[in-house]
Amino acid sequence: MNFIKKLNLLALLLSVSAFAQIDKIEPPFWYAGMHNPELQIMFYGKNIAQYETSVSNNVVIKNVVKTENPNYIFVTIDTKNIPASDFVFSFKNKNKVAFTKKYSLKARRKNSAERKSFDSSDLMYLIMPDRFANGNPNNDTDKSLNEKADRSLPGGRHGGDIEGIIKHLDYLEELGVTAIWSTPLCEDNDKVHSYHTYGQSDVYKIDPRYGTNEEYVRLSAELKKRNMKLIKDYVTNHWGAEHWMYKDLPTYDWIHQFPGFSQSNYRMTTQFDTNASAIDTKNCMDGWFVPSMPDLNQSNPLVLNYLIQNAIWWIEYADLDGFRVDTYSYNDKIGIAKWTKAITDEYPYFNIVGEVWMHDQAQMSYWQKDSPISAIQSYNSYLPSVMDFTLHDAFGNVFNEDKATWNDGMIKVYDNFANDFLYPNVNNLLTFVENHDTGRFNHIYKNDFKKYQMAMAIIATVRGIPQIYYGSEIGMAGDKAKGDADIRQDFPGGWAGDKNNAFTKTGRTEEQAKFFDFSSKLFQWRKGKSVIHSGKMTHYIPEDNVYVYFRYDDNETVMVIINNAAQTKTFKTGRFQENIKNFTTGKDVLTGKSVNVKEDITIDSKSVLILELK
Repeated sequence: MNFIKKLNLLALLLSVSAFAQIDKIEPPFWYAGMHNPELQIMFYGKNIAQYETSVSNNVVIKNVVKTENPNYIFVTIDTKNIPASDFVFSFKNKNKVAFTKKYSLKARRKNSAERKSFDSSDLMYLIMPDRFANGNPNNDTDKSLNEKADRSLPGGRHGGDIEGIIKHLDYLEELGVTAIWSTPLCEDNDKVHSYHTYGQSDVYKIDPRYGTNEEYVRLSAELKKRNMKLIKDYVTNHWGAEHWMYKDLPTYDWIHQFPGFSQSNYRMTTQFDTNASAIDTKNCMDGWFVPSMPDLNQSNPLVLNYLIQNAIWWIEYADLDGFRVDTYSYNDKIGIAKWTKAITDEYPYFNIVGEVWMHDQAQMSYWQKDSPISAIQSYNSYLPSVMDFTLHDAFGNVFNEDKATWNDGMIKVYDNFANDFLYPNVNNLLTFVENHDTGRFNHIYKNDFKKYQMAMAIIATVRGIPQIYYGSEIGMAGDKAKGDADIRQDFPGGWAGDKNNAFTKTGRTEEQAKFFDFSSKLFQWRKGKSVIHSGKMTHYIPEDNVYVYFRYDDNETVMVIINNAAQTKTFKTGRFQENIKNFTTGKDVLTGKSVNVKEDITIDSKSVLILELK
């Protein structure tokens, strides 16, 4: 055997040996030219810590961390000035190479760092993929995962997937959707109720019952063809108890332990309450959300780097346009601020909206970037956007309050916007009437179409980024009192054999068509209205349960009138002269009818007028 053949055989043996020694490497690859050149690579394999590590191509190893678990090595390298290329890690034992592992730096997409994100010009559509559409029945069950598909179980896996979303992008485009927020798509190997996918078991892998990593990339690409955006639901606070790493923790403090499980007290006010006890604060941040979701310790630098790099990897790999972050305010507040800043340092225009489920504007403002509230405590979360839960709270009962009082009726909506001064950026608030965790609007209001019209008209015309929940636009309802599965029902027409296909014009019932046609007209109109996206707002104290506000800029003025009373109302317009100015007529964007805004205006009960002033 000549010398060259011996070398080739040795290389082959080393390659085979590498597979035997390394079970996982994360991130599986990385990208050249990142703002932060330091890359922490985790190698996992049985007793891998016994080996010393080196790397080819003059790549500098800045740090090697070996933990109390000998199955992990964390190697930090400097990627500065290293072009997209492959290099090799060598693992030595007594100065002899035991095995090697190739690692790749890939080229980034053009202008990747400057990518634009979702903003107030968008309509965000929230999808629970398991319940939206089953595009590929062959992946409904996967032999490697615990829970099998059973559509007869309300809380079971029903088979919706990425292919189902792709097949119905035309429907979403017709509705006026410009951005999709899907609940998590990474693997969730819980034995039951895995369909919501918030208990992730592998955060580098799309759940096979949804599809593959490559299909997720294809979804992103298909959206880009339509000038639509993909928003990933990212979970920093916890993983699932079936996560492979939880079964063999790198360090004891990778998760919060008391030891083991302790329930969060859910009192997020302890994060900024100057009078809070230390134990209450700890139990909020460090307590587990539920027993099946181990709470991650973002104050551990290894954990924090792992989460930062995983998020950035997905942005680059899937060409993402934004994040929605689950349970943002339950995280270690210092750690989550570092996570957020690291991502926005890499992508200055990348938007991240955090779930801050609180019921007070000052408390929610605390979590938005550059908040004047958190500045009092010298804290900055760096989080660009928060969800407007106080507006959601008002939507929950206001349309049943037919008679206005000092505290009831449209004054609740008015008061929400009266507190906008607390936020550093009101245009970057996410507005919504419902989501996958709340009561269904159409259940609360018994599918009252007029009340639906009022709610949608408000989120379509006020400041912020409107978000709607799948199926609302066809009148879908669901009773949260019956459990979460009831507010997460299957979209009609998403499964072969469904008697009703609401994805198509001919398949919709008369009632579904009424909801959809209104929603499509409203949100298609909103698409091209910069006056709504970024204009100023002036609103007037509601009278007789009639709320009037204006959106305006240098080029346009829109007058919105909401009559929440049970009777038709007629009112004089002189009170609104500062906004009406020299305009004489307004064209209703919903009906096309003209209204003389210099004379008395009459509006039907429980109805809305959206007038473009001329």
